[in-house]
Amino acid sequence: MKAVFLDTLTLGRDVDLSPLEQVTGGLTCYDRTAPEQVVERIQGFDTVLVNKVVLGREHFDACPELKTIAVVATGLNNIDRAAAKEHGVTVMNVTNYGRSTVAQHTMALILALATRLLDYNRDARNGTWGKSDMFCLMDYPIMELEGKTLGIVGYGDLGQGVAERAKAFGMNIVLGCRPGQQPGEVDGYSRVPLDDLLAQADVLSLHCLLTDDTRNMIGERELGLMKPTALLINTSRGGLVDEVALVNALRKGEIAGAGFDVLTEEPPRNGNPLLAEDIPNLILTPHSAWASREARQRIVGITVGNLASVQN
Repeated sequence: MKAVFLDTLTLGRDVDLSPLEQVTGGLTCYDRTAPEQVVERIQGFDTVLVNKVVLGREHFDACPELKTIAVVATGLNNIDRAAAKEHGVTVMNVTNYGRSTVAQHTMALILALATRLLDYNRDARNGTWGKSDMFCLMDYPIMELEGKTLGIVGYGDLGQGVAERAKAFGMNIVLGCRPGQQPGEVDGYSRVPLDDLLAQADVLSLHCLLTDDTRNMIGERELGLMKPTALLINTSRGGLVDEVALVNALRKGEIAGAGFDVLTEEPPRNGNPLLAEDIPNLILTPHSAWASREARQRIVGITVGNLASVQN
């Protein structure tokens, strides 16, 4: 196996890549690869490892020796899979590596919003607390999670991890149908039509892939169905929620808060409606929910297994 990794920096500098070097018998690594560098850098290699580098038909045409693409992530939208299939190139990805860390991040967003953590921290540090005429501040409503309903749309590995942790806080779990799903019962939880879930959820957490069917799944109409006290969490994919509609809903108080780890464009070089400074009770994180060292090292281990499978 003659292998090249085009964007190692996407896994960070603190991850041990030596298992990949061992399984490939030697690995050429680049921190980053610009689009115009791809053809040159994959020439002569039969195995290419990528995270976000785009591989299209022109790359397969230019490199007939290419046999395997190992994507060190779950998403495959950067690979022209139809062209890969035509050229006999095997494409592999990594799944089920981030359950603990993504579920932890999701719960952190829920807890921070429910307790108004950032607001109280700000007022404790900026002198507002010191000017209070009593021992504490109670300026922002705090939601107690016990007994509240957590709606989960997308009950795969990550959604299941969130459900497990939310149960420990005494929350009631209800699943929502994403497009194409039917109501029923899953793991003892009710799965209900999305509109029904929106009306009853105190917290709505999204864990879906972004597809043509799920794009803008939560828009102006759907936000209008939610409780004014509800929280919306998205640690899945940007584009599941209409960001302009969300900004309007937060400003109008149609929902109580939102926590997002993803945006439609990442990084948001061209701006984004959610980056405005005057949006109340919104927490944004930079697509970091997946990025614990443990999860990133797990990606390496799963990729090693993927590569070993094509050798056998």
